[in-house]
Amino acid sequence: MKNNILVLFLLLIMLLSFVRVGEAQEFNLPEFSFEMNTGEAQEGEDLVLSLRILILLTVLSLAPAIIILFTSFTRIIIVFGILKRALALQNMPPNQVLIGIAIFLTIFIMAPVWQGVDQQAIQPYLNEEIAMDTAFDNAVQPMRGFMLDQVDERSLTLFVNLAEIERPETAADIPTHILIPAFLLNELKIAFQIGFLLYIPFLMIDMIVASILMSMGMMMLPPVIISLPFKILLFVLADGWHLLLASMVETFN
Repeated sequence: MKNNILVLFLLLIMLLSFVRVGEAQEFNLPEFSFEMNTGEAQEGEDLVLSLRILILLTVLSLAPAIIILFTSFTRIIIVFGILKRALALQNMPPNQVLIGIAIFLTIFIMAPVWQGVDQQAIQPYLNEEIAMDTAFDNAVQPMRGFMLDQVDERSLTLFVNLAEIERPETAADIPTHILIPAFLLNELKIAFQIGFLLYIPFLMIDMIVASILMSMGMMMLPPVIISLPFKILLFVLADGWHLLLASMVETFN
């Protein structure tokens, strides 16, 4: 016991000596100076360059929302969410996995559109063949073509009437600010239609299992616990992922 106390006392003395040595040392930190001058731009080109940088940063911050809203991602992720609810799976597959699948499936579906944007807008602009305004107009055209192929006339009519503008005679006359919400509305409608068709077979299994449990007097046992393996078995035997992904891609063709 005395030896342990002596060892602790020696360790305390050593610790205090290190602390004093550390306090005795002087650390000279380098001095930093930062100056920011605000004032009017001396030349118009500097102001235009600053505005372009600001616009570029704004577009980059909105890039995730643009990718989600202007592509096939919305329809795919909603269908995946409904499928997960139909199977009564809480955390499997994880949301990160479903989002990753939806992103790569979106890249596969949108590849022809992005190739058109690259050929018509990005590459000519990088080669200094066209101006920025022309590059922007050329980049919008493939996206408009994709949205026009997916949107229906009813959705377009709704937003044309809400905007109180004249009825466009051709597809090129449809303003982009009307085409985008019409496309999103149509994507939501198609996604819920696909989700309804997915829900029916799994709902039938739940009803059959619930009826069997009630007839056996096992009303205290949740039917979801019994029906879950059968729903997973049905989905696996039907090669559900293959059918679902193939059908999702075909809906955009």
